[in-house]
Amino acid sequence: MTRILTGGMNRRGFMATTAGAALVASMPLSARAEPKRGGHLRVAKGHGQTTDTLDPGQWSNGYMLALGYGIHGFLTEVAADGSLVPQLAESWEASADASVWRFKIRQGVTFHSGKPLTVEDVVASINHHRGEDSTSAAGPIVAPITEIATEGSDTVVFTLEGGNADFPFTLSDYHLAICKAEGDSIDWRSGDGCGSYILKDFNPGVSSSFERNPNHWRDDVAWVDSCELLSIVDQNARTTALGSGDVHAIDRVDLKSAGLLARRPGVTIETLSGTQHYTFAMDTRATPFSDNNVRQALKYGIDREELVEKILFGYGSVGNDHPIGRGQRFYNDEMEQKAYDPDKAKWYLKQSGLDSVDVSLSAADAAFSGAVDAAVLFQNSAKAAGINLKVDRVPNDGYWSDVWMKKPFSAVYWGGRPVEDQMFSTAYQCGAAWNDSFWCNERFDELLVKARAELDDSKRREMYFEMQDLVGNQGGVCIPMFANYVHAIGDKVAHGEMGSNWEMDGERWMERWWMV
Repeated sequence: MTRILTGGMNRRGFMATTAGAALVASMPLSARAEPKRGGHLRVAKGHGQTTDTLDPGQWSNGYMLALGYGIHGFLTEVAADGSLVPQLAESWEASADASVWRFKIRQGVTFHSGKPLTVEDVVASINHHRGEDSTSAAGPIVAPITEIATEGSDTVVFTLEGGNADFPFTLSDYHLAICKAEGDSIDWRSGDGCGSYILKDFNPGVSSSFERNPNHWRDDVAWVDSCELLSIVDQNARTTALGSGDVHAIDRVDLKSAGLLARRPGVTIETLSGTQHYTFAMDTRATPFSDNNVRQALKYGIDREELVEKILFGYGSVGNDHPIGRGQRFYNDEMEQKAYDPDKAKWYLKQSGLDSVDVSLSAADAAFSGAVDAAVLFQNSAKAAGINLKVDRVPNDGYWSDVWMKKPFSAVYWGGRPVEDQMFSTAYQCGAAWNDSFWCNERFDELLVKARAELDDSKRREMYFEMQDLVGNQGGVCIPMFANYVHAIGDKVAHGEMGSNWEMDGERWMERWWMV
């Protein structure tokens, strides 16, 4: 693959599934028409909770991701075709060893309040996630930055502790919104961004409303006049809202009834494969998960094929306990695929001196649609291995603040990240804020740093292959399945090519979709 260091990077391997390609190909002609301005778009998402905040470092679900992409600008953006394109950064270039990066900041951009965007805003916004006291989920991916400086009024210079060939992709992370500088920090509370939509109302866990930014620097986005984003975690309520016309689109379609929903007049089901994966995270500091033999027993005690069939209804594929998707550049296609094997699971338990083990798995559909049912299937398959798994059904609201990373064993969804380093740094590096298994492995962390700086793709591949093996066979996360993105739209909504780096067109539906 050719890497372009000034202005963008070319297509990544985000590929649609056969089912997804067929659905997109059969979309009504209106979805392929030229975009036009006007109208009001209402979208209901199966995300959102009352503890959500406008602090970009704390965004943890798809509701806030969509909101952030709507109201804020970012230095770079993953386009619908998977390429990296300029946004607030007009262009960029790297030193020969990729340890120093210069980003030229776009001129003439203003915040919703009218304040011009400056290089000081960029510096403050990235610094918001840095430092030992940072609680930002983006802390690990900006930790390699040792210095941020400015050159004149239009250039920001990032110096890294080592080379990072994928650094521009890092700056597309949805936490790294560019906000106004305020003292030694940023003004995130007001929601004053420089994105294509202005936040008019924010009611956490309920709804948000937006109006088009008339002064936005781009004229090829933000087609609708206004938007509403609703948090409807209950799947039946979300589906009913689409069927009745109360909303124009929903995510997290109930897969077992997707066929029936598709038969409704004026409803189209769309699906794309990407990096989304569903997991069961174990706190490796807690007994019995501190013993890797027990972790391996649990991984062999789950019937992955059954989960893909009964939870995803074929809209996905089996996982191999690491977070790198098949379409990604350094996916380890040589690693032995785990399969349901209760005898092997029993063998691992015996290595721990156990004939059986009792564990409790916390789950709610806030984690992912069908998470509770998936936990029950896990419970049933694990019995044959001597694993007594109790399903702890917990409330949807507050799941991400009260259950995830609080309970020792819980269901989780991950959207994945466009490059391997970003995913591993966010959730598997020792001490990372979102390392939800609290797993630490010295060899893994060593490889993480080396692979990031290595410019030879063949050497990087070897390192990323080993890292996937370490996570899969020593890590604290069971990743039984990769889930396609499946959403539904009404016949009043249209769009062009869809991004698959996040669900619902890379969560940029607010500025990419239009009304017909």
